Amino acid sequence: MSTPNPQNITVEEAKKLLNKFNCLDIAPVLKPSEKSVTRSALILITKLADYQILGICADTAEEGILAMKTYSLALGYEPPDNLLTPEGPVYIKLNGKNGLCYLDSYAGHHRGVLVSCQSYHEDGINEMYGHLPLDLFV
Repeated sequence: MSTPNPQNITVEEAKKLLNKFNCLDIAPVLKPSEKSVTRSALILITKLADYQILGICADTAEEGILAMKTYSLALGYEPPDNLLTPEGPVYIKLNGKNGLCYLDSYAGHHRGVLVSCQSYHEDGINEMYGHLPLDLFV
C-alpha cells in the first residue's frame, strides 16, 4: 500500500521542512498552506519510522488532549480517552509503541507538539521534530 503524499514532496524535502522546527521555540502559527505541507511532511516521515513518541505542551488539558487525539489518529494510533484534566498548563507524553500515556501539570514555557520518530534499525528515522502546532491536524 502506498503512503498518501498529496503535496508530492520527497523525503529529503520533508526532512528539510520539519528540521525548521528546532525543538526549542514555541510552535509557530502556520498559514493553511503551510499546515497542509507540514502535515504531509510529518506523515511521510513518520511512515518511515517504526513508531513515534509524542510530547505535548499546552495551556490547558483540553487543548493538549485534543492535540494528542488529532495527532494520534493522523499517525495511526488509538488515543486514550481516560485522562485527567488538571487546571493550567499540561504536559502529555504518549508512546505509540505501547500506548502508555502520561499527563501532568507543566510549569515550562514551551507550547506545541514534539514528535520523536523511533526506528528499530540504526539506518531508520530516529529524529525529533517540533514544536509543531497543537492544531496541525484540527
